[in-house]
Amino acid sequence: MPRGIARDHEEKRTALRKGAAAYFAEHGFDRASMTGAAKSCGVSKALIYHYYDSKEALLYDILDTHLSELVAEVEAAPETDGLRGLVRAILLAYKGADAEHKLQLDALGVLEPEQQAHLLGHQRTMIAMMGTAIAAEAPGLAGDPTRLRAVTMSVFGILNWYYMWNRPGKGMNREEYAEMVTDIVLGGIRAL
Repeated sequence: MPRGIARDHEEKRTALRKGAAAYFAEHGFDRASMTGAAKSCGVSKALIYHYYDSKEALLYDILDTHLSELVAEVEAAPETDGLRGLVRAILLAYKGADAEHKLQLDALGVLEPEQQAHLLGHQRTMIAMMGTAIAAEAPGLAGDPTRLRAVTMSVFGILNWYYMWNRPGKGMNREEYAEMVTDIVLGGIRAL
């Protein structure tokens, strides 16, 4: 008779994703091993293989969960807050996910093309939401898709690298930074 799923199955998967993401981000996915990931998570290699049949399967689950949750949080941001609310929602959703964010930037290309396509779909959803919010603030950009995309990707460039230079507890917190970024973007797009 097959064994049922443990009551804490999802909690264990969540802990494995978090621990492995930190390990992969610190050591580089290409140099990391499942043995190292298991050790970093404080579990046996057998346990990690119980949940994931390969390092790539674990990476995919980390990225798919991270991006799915990110999209859900950003979609839940009140539309009435416009660009300001969207920028704030993205920065707050990034909190605690620096390792996942780094893996998204560094390791996405090792996955199978169909897995990459699925994950890129999440990214495209975020890009479309940001483009819509920017176009609402600067209607002139709506008629110029090339410039709208350039502005949209520039905003993500600002937001995506926050984790690289920010030191928690020093300088601006995420909310303050979100306000400043929005002010910079609004001032800039209105000048276009």
